[in-house]
Amino acid sequence: MPGVCRSPDSLFGMHQLLAMWVGTMRVKEAGKRVSGEAGQQESREAPQLDLLPRLPASPLPVLDQRARGTKFIELSVRSVLNTPASTHMGFWSLNPYVGCEFGCMYCYARDTHRWVVERSERGNGETGESLVDRSPVPSFPRSSLPPEEAFEKEILVKSDVAGVLARTLNPARLAGHPLVIGTATDPYQPAERRFRLTRRILEVLRSYHGLSIEIITKSPLVTRDLDLLQALSEHNDVNINISLATADARLARRLELRSPVPAARLRALRRLTARGIHAGLLVAPIIPGITDDWAGLARLMEAAKEAGARYVIGSALRLGPAARHRFLPFLEREFPELHQRYRRHYASSDLTSRSYQEALTRRLNALRQAYGFAGDEASSRRQRRLEDPVRNASTTHSVEQAVLL
Repeated sequence: MPGVCRSPDSLFGMHQLLAMWVGTMRVKEAGKRVSGEAGQQESREAPQLDLLPRLPASPLPVLDQRARGTKFIELSVRSVLNTPASTHMGFWSLNPYVGCEFGCMYCYARDTHRWVVERSERGNGETGESLVDRSPVPSFPRSSLPPEEAFEKEILVKSDVAGVLARTLNPARLAGHPLVIGTATDPYQPAERRFRLTRRILEVLRSYHGLSIEIITKSPLVTRDLDLLQALSEHNDVNINISLATADARLARRLELRSPVPAARLRALRRLTARGIHAGLLVAPIIPGITDDWAGLARLMEAAKEAGARYVIGSALRLGPAARHRFLPFLEREFPELHQRYRRHYASSDLTSRSYQEALTRRLNALRQAYGFAGDEASSRRQRRLEDPVRNASTTHSVEQAVLL
């Protein structure tokens, strides 16, 4: 051990410290007293002297800051891929950012910022959650903002994500599962214009053949990378999911503070399909009592058809703790007639009830049949992946929630 020396006559010394006599020593577990008889442990807890105290967390470098107060903070990581085993989903996932500037009121991923901070405080332990990369993260101070606000105002930027992916991606480990980019952040949020992390990821993936790659985004910025997407499609299965909860521009602005308007997203979808990219509409989230009506969903199906969408899939709203802190006050203010019903249901589950999901699936299937989106097996597999988390959901308040449909 560097800096440690052994003096004559059983003396023990360290650099710049006087030698001391330690006598006979016994090794014990941290925090346990050792009795004088054969090193037996007693049950009493004892304070453990911390010879290597943990240094205070140092702030991560701020890469940029918006006039409205959003900070972009560099986050170094040693791995970037989430496995199906860790997420309990049927795909691998990759998120170049933690947090998102779009600030959608309902976003289930608001908890990711809190998970990253808590993992750093616990010494990179497992989170038990599915949305954030499980790679070791450096220690950094807890945000002064509540988690639901930190998610959209303190964006963590994985500057080395492409390099880490290039070093760690083993196609054999994917075992035929899709690699989905943007499950807990929008990979084409405004930060991407400057940092270009998603484009660098695509450049890395371009050297591989036989992969199944999917992207989820609300942003028309995805069309910036049409050249790469076309090149990737030559040797890989590439699908772009344009996320859109409603075709009503006014309702979209109430739900999604800074997201691109629906028309811009539909234009992006049209550009992608016109250039031969396999792309479709992800109607997500479908918000009970607000965006799940037949007329609203039919309008989305019609718009998707006009834009050349290859498929339409959808999933119901999920609300984690941080998302509830943001969405429920919004609901009380904007849709007071739904507030108490939401509060009762989501107090016991992050997900919609099974009965609601089944009713919603029947509605989506009927609309897909009516607008010519039925019979696509690949799309059916994507829809089943979206529904997987609901299979084990609690049925508490299922009758109450079914009324919302």
